[in-house]
Amino acid sequence: MLKVIYLLLVSFLLFGEVGQCDSLPSDTISILFVVSNADQYGSTGIAASNHFAELVLPYDVLIKQGYTIDFVSPDGGAVPLGYFDTSDPLIKSYLYDCDFMNKLATTATPLEIDPSKYAAIYYGGGGSAMFGVANNEAINNVATHIYEKNNGIVSAVCHGSYGLSNILLSNGQYLVSGKKVNGFPDLFENTEASYFSSFEDSVQGALTKRGALFSFSEEGWDGYYMADGRLITGQDPSSAAKVAELIIEQIQKRK
Repeated sequence: MLKVIYLLLVSFLLFGEVGQCDSLPSDTISILFVVSNADQYGSTGIAASNHFAELVLPYDVLIKQGYTIDFVSPDGGAVPLGYFDTSDPLIKSYLYDCDFMNKLATTATPLEIDPSKYAAIYYGGGGSAMFGVANNEAINNVATHIYEKNNGIVSAVCHGSYGLSNILLSNGQYLVSGKKVNGFPDLFENTEASYFSSFEDSVQGALTKRGALFSFSEEGWDGYYMADGRLITGQDPSSAAKVAELIIEQIQKRK
């Protein structure tokens, strides 16, 4: 079982206390990252977490292009992290990145978010993403505002795509209805495992039921993604950086 770390604890261990990092004020374009507070798969007792690489890889691409990133979770505060590949120098470096880790230790609640600020919203994956996000009306409303009122981008990777399944537009249609979408497919889920039985639905199942045109790579971990206008989705961690690049392309088109 992959180790899960709560970022509040990490912040104390690495930096002494939350809030010691100084963030420079920025008037750059802002993007909102959605994470989950769930630390287990339903009530199974099996540890769940947000996928570290699926946050780090797009964050790194966007930050280096001058964008500002904020984090929101259903309950706010610290979130569980896992799936660490510390053999990757970039991934390892972000474990010691003061600003990044502090943001994940102090995520905002949905009601603290001003959706008018954001050019895009991005849903990270990991097992935690299957709980608390898709059914959070406030987060769904933020996503709708960004997509419709800001002419913004909605994006997700892997199990994060599950969070798109309940986003309703002002016309009463689901955001994903009739659109090309992907995420972590049923092909790669262990449907006999206890963790899978805790899901209300799979990523593929939920999106398909909402009318999405779900596609995926049978090879997997090959950078597969799908872009349908301002809706951008990636299949697994290998597509996370590409999703960020496509977010930038869409934002630049609006200028």
